[in-house]
Amino acid sequence: MSTALSERGRTGHIAWARTIERPDVLLLHGFTDAAACWEPVASALADRWGVLATDARGHGESGLPEEPFGRMAHARDAALVLDAEPGVGPDGVIVVGHSMGAGAAAALAQSRPDLVRALVLEDPPPGQPRQASGEARTRTMPEWLRAARDRDLAERIARCRTDNPDWSEDEFEPWARSKEQFDTHVFDLPSEYPAYLPEVLAKVACPVLLIHGDTDRGSLIPPQTAAACAMAAAGDFEVARIDGAGHSVRRDRRGPYLAALTGFLERHSHA
Repeated sequence: MSTALSERGRTGHIAWARTIERPDVLLLHGFTDAAACWEPVASALADRWGVLATDARGHGESGLPEEPFGRMAHARDAALVLDAEPGVGPDGVIVVGHSMGAGAAAALAQSRPDLVRALVLEDPPPGQPRQASGEARTRTMPEWLRAARDRDLAERIARCRTDNPDWSEDEFEPWARSKEQFDTHVFDLPSEYPAYLPEVLAKVACPVLLIHGDTDRGSLIPPQTAAACAMAAAGDFEVARIDGAGHSVRRDRRGPYLAALTGFLERHSHA
């Protein structure tokens, strides 16, 4: 089967996949996913934009350094890859992140604004106000992940299909494979708490699009948090609330998600 993310490589401990064009868009996945989980989105974008997707540390084919795990480490990893990419333009790329990857994308925009032209956050963790900066926690493996890893690939795909009847067929196998690739040693490392999103966005000057779903379907972003982000954002800020979507907005409602994403890319890219 042909894929849009056809060129694979590695920069340090981070594995990546990309289209053959210079990157206009960087995709950062969520917890326990992998770069391959972006393939349906990359395929939709590849006719107009060059796309680069990374495996986060401890995910996919990337290594897992023996150091605290969290958004700042992921941001450093993304910067490592972009700094080594000769095709990145002087005003950076548009960074699109989901969940954990959205937290990393926001941290990258805050710490390395030269690399980020604009930012798309798909259902990011909102964090809590007055959370001590850099505070770490320990995590335990969630039961759903333990159960998924106990199944073989076919069983994992079948269960995902049953649990997510609104997803397109091309979502199930990448999701299922990523769960067995995930390095469970992540749970042995100190892990940062999510930063309070409005406080982060107050330090991000580039344009931002926040995409979220309905909290009663699992979205992490209630309307009051979206409003707080809009008030705090230092730069242009847009919100796209996708009815009927949960935490994985692009999988639950691909059409509306892509409409919001491509509209933003058209306004903020050079393609």
